[in-house]
Amino acid sequence: MDTNSFWNVLLWSFWFFIWIAALMVWFRCLMDLFSDHELSGWAKAGWVILLIFVPWLGALIYLIARGRSMADRQMKIVAQQQAAQQEYIKQAAGSTASPAAQIADARALLDSGAINQTEFDSLKAKALA
Repeated sequence: MDTNSFWNVLLWSFWFFIWIAALMVWFRCLMDLFSDHELSGWAKAGWVILLIFVPWLGALIYLIARGRSMADRQMKIVAQQQAAQQEYIKQAAGSTASPAAQIADARALLDSGAINQTEFDSLKAKALA
């Protein structure tokens, strides 16, 4: 077999791409399997045995049988992560205080001499925005 011809290189590249894609699907099935908290241990063991001993067919059966619930679980995880991120941003930004409280805090800083009148005006404008 001549491995230097263009068509053989193209064919090997195609099979390599298929192999990588199959590995990605197989690992995605395993990751989804272990992230599903509603599935019993025996069911997980059965799926793992199927995915290990017959990987191509096992992954295909898994995608057919549980594909929709895979997407639902992924959407639920993404929504939880987004909610947690939004909550963190609110906490980090300190936007939970009312504008009046922010102005009062800025006034206390101005009275203590920690900031000047220009900085106070800037903080007040930001709180009212």
